[in-house]
Amino acid sequence: MGTERSTTDAHRMKRVNPAGLSPATGFSHAVVATGTRVVFLAGQTALDADGKIVGDTLPEQFQRALGNLLTSLEAAGGTPADLARVTVYATDVAEYRARTAQLGEVWRQMVGRTYPAMAVVGVVRLWDERALVELDGFAVLP
Repeated sequence: MGTERSTTDAHRMKRVNPAGLSPATGFSHAVVATGTRVVFLAGQTALDADGKIVGDTLPEQFQRALGNLLTSLEAAGGTPADLARVTVYATDVAEYRARTAQLGEVWRQMVGRTYPAMAVVGVVRLWDERALVELDGFAVLP
């Protein structure tokens, strides 16, 4: 099936991107994680501390939702490099695709250039009607 390309970081994550697949841009095709603790991260939207959605645009809400996810991860003892899987639920996949450059910049500012295995799933709506995006995932810690 072609040559396997992968990278390994200091956090026991081997990111696998086989040569026979489309180039992985903004995600990894697979992540092999070796650690002792798994942290399951609940879905996070752009809620502020008062439980209200903040931000009117997809990039604004994505930044807040990602920040909320990273806050949960940090509280559990992890770092962005520990993310093994993230799922993005978007109410408008076409808009998500149109804004990938902006969303990628938000990701790089907050997480860096390390990408977990990811998927984007289109949904009719989220729990809060004003929410445009939700992120959940899991991380593997030492």
